Amino acid sequence: MAYYVMLTNLTDEGRKSVKKNPQRIWEVNKEVEAMGAKITAQFALLGPYDFVNILEAPNNETVARIAAELGARGTLQTMTMAAMTVEQLIGSMK
Repeated sequence: MAYYVMLTNLTDEGRKSVKKNPQRIWEVNKEVEAMGAKITAQFALLGPYDFVNILEAPNNETVARIAAELGARGTLQTMTMAAMTVEQLIGSMK
């Protein structure tokens, strides 16, 4: 499985949804997992992004589909980056 970092910003509609039903965050997490990724860590942020999620997924296509699906709802915008562990980086340099 590959790692991905997904930074998200809530739209006005997304902020209204989370304010009305904060548990919606957990529901979206379950939907992401049903689409084939595992959320290994999630943090709410102060600053230019609202959330950071660390995902494990089988491939880029799975994560691209998840980002497109979530973005199409109009409640959030994503920026997704492929990531690797430091151990993987060091191993690739040997």
